[in-house]
Amino acid sequence: MGRAEARRARQRGGTRRVAARSQSDGIRPRGARRAAKGRGGKRRLFTWKRVIGTLFGLCLLAMGAFVALYIFVPVPPANAQAEQQSNVYKYADGKLITRTGEVNREIVGLDRVPKEVQQTFVAAENKTFYKDQGVDIKGTARGVVNTLTGKGKQGGSTITQQYVKNFYLNQDQTVTRKLKELVISLKVDGKYSKKEILAGYINTSYYGRGAYGIQAAAQAYYGIDAEKLDVSQGAYLAALLQAPSQYDWTSASDTSRKLVKQRWNYVLDNMVEQKWLDAGKRAGLKFDVPEKPKAEAGRAGQAGYLVDAADDQIVAELERRGDTREDAIAKVKAGGWTVTLNVQSKKQKELKKAVDAQLNDKLDSDKRKVDAAVQAGAVSVDPKTGQVVALYGGEDYAKHYLSNATRRDYQPGSTFKPVILAAALENDAQTQEGQAIQAGTVYDGTSGRPVVGGEKAYAPPNEGKKDYGNITVQKAMDNSVNSVFAQMGADVGMDRVARTASDLGMQKIATDPAMTLGSMGASPMDMAGVYATLDNHGKKVTPSILRTATHKDREQIKPEPLGEQVVQRGTADSVTSVLQGVVNDGTGSVVGSGQYAGKYEAAGKTGTSDNNVSAWFAGYTPEMVTVVGMFGEAPEGGGDLKRPDKSPAKVGDHVSLAGAGGDGKIHGSGFPSRIWAAYTLGALNGGSDAEFDLDTDMGTGVRPPAEPTTEAPSDEPTGTPSDTPTSEDPTTAPPTTEPPTSSAPPTDPTDDPTIEPPTDEPSGSWGIPTEPSDGGDTQRKPGRD
Repeated sequence: MGRAEARRARQRGGTRRVAARSQSDGIRPRGARRAAKGRGGKRRLFTWKRVIGTLFGLCLLAMGAFVALYIFVPVPPANAQAEQQSNVYKYADGKLITRTGEVNREIVGLDRVPKEVQQTFVAAENKTFYKDQGVDIKGTARGVVNTLTGKGKQGGSTITQQYVKNFYLNQDQTVTRKLKELVISLKVDGKYSKKEILAGYINTSYYGRGAYGIQAAAQAYYGIDAEKLDVSQGAYLAALLQAPSQYDWTSASDTSRKLVKQRWNYVLDNMVEQKWLDAGKRAGLKFDVPEKPKAEAGRAGQAGYLVDAADDQIVAELERRGDTREDAIAKVKAGGWTVTLNVQSKKQKELKKAVDAQLNDKLDSDKRKVDAAVQAGAVSVDPKTGQVVALYGGEDYAKHYLSNATRRDYQPGSTFKPVILAAALENDAQTQEGQAIQAGTVYDGTSGRPVVGGEKAYAPPNEGKKDYGNITVQKAMDNSVNSVFAQMGADVGMDRVARTASDLGMQKIATDPAMTLGSMGASPMDMAGVYATLDNHGKKVTPSILRTATHKDREQIKPEPLGEQVVQRGTADSVTSVLQGVVNDGTGSVVGSGQYAGKYEAAGKTGTSDNNVSAWFAGYTPEMVTVVGMFGEAPEGGGDLKRPDKSPAKVGDHVSLAGAGGDGKIHGSGFPSRIWAAYTLGALNGGSDAEFDLDTDMGTGVRPPAEPTTEAPSDEPTGTPSDTPTSEDPTTAPPTTEPPTSSAPPTDPTDDPTIEPPTDEPSGSWGIPTEPSDGGDTQRKPGRD
């Protein structure tokens, strides 16, 4: 053994001796403690070296995956949405209505788009467009995380990414699509110039109104070619891309108009920031309001109204399935749909024929300027299936694109009164004196009598300020007595009335006393649903114009219009029985007399709104429910007409119908009732023997209610108080809630000799008919409402 080896041996021995001595003394060397801990305790699983190593490995894997994606994901051909197809629309019997969806797009080069207009899109969507590599990694990562966590869609995409999504991919919000978008955007940015990408973006984007691309948008919104757009107009079109339907100025709400103006200002301010627009010029720019929409090809006549109603229902169903509204609209506009409507071609022809014969043919705007303001809308529904079998949206979609069948900006007037009765019956409501409200219950029909028990003071006048004295609910419905139903609303409770209205299918409405006289907005489609539910014995009917919508790439859409029992059968049948009295003996007697007498069994209600700006008849037979509305809408230029507040009317303003068609004051018992009767007779092939199957013991349809005494009402008649009004005659709505279109009285109808019998309706009345007292003239004429 050499010296070195001996020295190492001595050292090892020494170490062992030290260790032994330390152990015997109860002291363990530091290294021994670590070794013992390593052997007997838990190992340290996480160290900085391991964490950093793991992260580095994950980064390498991610980079490798991205490289693989970049190599193996090609730039695909243009998608189907970029090469749009037609949508085909058919009647229920398979007959073709129209084809729409041919691409409303003309590709234009950037040489045909002013430089400043090009820059508005960059300022709106992607200020770094000219400098970036075509992608926004941070924004895309945020979008992936939001998709994975179910937070939905968020912005952050570059113009290149949006172009790739529009032209090569689709609108689906999935992780796979977002990753493909990222890879393809990088490749597209490397392959094409910024000018080519920008041209592709502005030519493939959807601007609303069926317009794809900037050329179609320039025509749709300003009636000019893209090369004539100025920077203000370009800023609007650029802002529009964020929400085409919401930001369309002519149909936008006040809130949306405020938002689009904010977006317009944002675009222009960004242009100044980027030194693309002189600050002085910017300060002088004004918002250029776009033109009203024009009819799309293939939509003239009634076709456009049918197509729009069907498209709206498809969009609503796609939204219900999870799409955003904008994406749903884009999918419908992309084409490829075969849409079958419930509309029956024969009934559709009969409805148009009835409106033309009973109204349009009698209008002459050269003789009467008010005739240019007349609009009509109607919806007919099969109550057993909920199918919309006919729809009239206006004289011609090419002349008036807004459908009068689905618009909600006019009051339904007294067609709402059956809802109040339904609420009373459904809730077992009682009068102020504790009597159950039924068809034979007696109320005080004094005009202008203050309502007792309501949350707000209210005292509406009757038609012509006529006092009816003690009157049954049946007679009050027949003659549409305002004071009775205003009191009934208070007796039931306005919250309960609103709930019943919602159950029957109306939109959410405020619980204001004026609601009892139909002061809310409603469409013929809405009211058709309400009356169809009554006709269907209280089972909910949501009118559906759509039978099926099929697309090769999507699940079929097939609505179910029938719902659950929303009011008791006894409630619905009792209202139907009462409404038969309106047709037999009341304001709706036009539809059951003369050439229509005995042709069908019917129930219904007339309605006339404040200042005579609308008139209605909502009626039904056992087989069919039809609602007809007539609306006063100022034509282009205002037509030299006045708003109800006497100010000059502008296009689209509500105006009085008084004098239209030479009929003097317009009531629901006039044109609307005549249209309803002519259509119903034709649609039923000359008549029907069908009878209502009613489960009720009240109403004219079952037995006449007991007549109250014809003596003057006492101070406190049975059922309601009869306090004498202490103020001047009010309007139908409290001053604080009166709509702006209903602020001035119409021409006094007593001055018009064409009205027979004459009426003297006060400001804001709801069209209560003038007729002899119960014990008077036996040669009574149909009342008016």
